[in-house]
Amino acid sequence: MSSLLMYDGDRLAGLLGLLPDVDAVELKLTVADTNRAAVVEQLGISPLDAEIRQVAFVDTPDLRLSAAGLVVRVRSSQRKTADITVKLRPMLPGDLPAGLRGQAGFKVEVDASPAGYVCSCSLTEDVPDKKARAVLSGERGLGGVLSDRQSSLLLDRLPEGVSLDDLVVLGPVTLLKTKFVHRDYPRRMVAELWFLPDGTRLLELSTKCTPKEAFQAAAETKAFLALHGVDLGAPQEAKTRTTLAALAASIEKE
Repeated sequence: MSSLLMYDGDRLAGLLGLLPDVDAVELKLTVADTNRAAVVEQLGISPLDAEIRQVAFVDTPDLRLSAAGLVVRVRSSQRKTADITVKLRPMLPGDLPAGLRGQAGFKVEVDASPAGYVCSCSLTEDVPDKKARAVLSGERGLGGVLSDRQSSLLLDRLPEGVSLDDLVVLGPVTLLKTKFVHRDYPRRMVAELWFLPDGTRLLELSTKCTPKEAFQAAAETKAFLALHGVDLGAPQEAKTRTTLAALAASIEKE
């Protein structure tokens, strides 16, 4: 999460060039499962405050959409309306799809972790819970669920030789999400614990900030996590990529 303060000169210069043209920055850190219990205790995270979510991805069995920089996510939440997101990454601000900037549900964001950063754009639409659950259970595909804007965004970027008929639902996986504020830290943080199909668990800590306050947020976060014994140099896992790989592997075993 303190990633911005760890980058070398070239990586830092690249990030600085992006910040004026993005909507938000999300600082992220994944925690190894061997350290998860200690970190949860140190940060005072209570599982009783967590919201249960289910997330599925739509891709080919060999993850050709992911390889092409496309992510299609269906999410059902305990206390929120379900939604579907179409994300393009990496996606530089100068290469954004025409006509979407400024529209509801569309955002351009930098995700930064100690392993590096990536700029992406995404278009999220609320969907009725019944439709989302039908997708999550595999009872229906994307037809009639994606909005016209999302369908256009997806179809324009499908890899060569891939059609909507080739896509399958991967998942769902269950996760616990909780938002918390610690007395030693001025920002709201989010903890997500993902339960992957291979039995592993992935804990991600994150906080969002505006582009203008990214470096201040990184400094505050680094000091806070170090104070509470979180290993900032631990190997990092990309949450979506790790989850997709585990889901694809579970299909192969069936």
